[in-house]
Amino acid sequence: MPYIKPYILQNFGNDEDAEDVFQDALIFIYQKLNTDSLKLHSSLRFYFYGVCKNIWRNRLRKNKKMVITEDTHDNAIISDPVVIKDIEEKEREYVYRKYFLKLNSSCRKVLNLLFLGNSMKEIAHITGYSEGYTRKKKIECKRHLMEMIENDSIYQELKRITDKE
Repeated sequence: MPYIKPYILQNFGNDEDAEDVFQDALIFIYQKLNTDSLKLHSSLRFYFYGVCKNIWRNRLRKNKKMVITEDTHDNAIISDPVVIKDIEEKEREYVYRKYFLKLNSSCRKVLNLLFLGNSMKEIAHITGYSEGYTRKKKIECKRHLMEMIENDSIYQELKRITDKE
């Protein structure tokens, strides 16, 4: 992290931002390794730095801030469209998880059961709700989750990117 932290601190970030970007980049590279889709054209260190830099630039762009400070590692910037798409997908996951965790526990439980493929009848049985209430709860929880997500600036930027394609 010592080589990405100064870049983030010089470009509108703080220590927490640097840690978040570092962890997101680790997860990104780990997932690439697990799927055998990591193709290095430079050292792993430069690749990792490039991923961190792209994640941070993405966040700055989404928050309408500019990157002012450049350094000598510009060759580490990744312009591969697949990598950029993967980073955008991670941003979508981040926004979803951020707001999913803000839901109350009963909403999280109902939606988790729904995402696992359970029927309304099964969810009602597991939660102890009636089937009618379970349907109503599912609709309310999804609506509340979508409202929070749609009001997020990162989501709005990702939507603009998707709409342009």
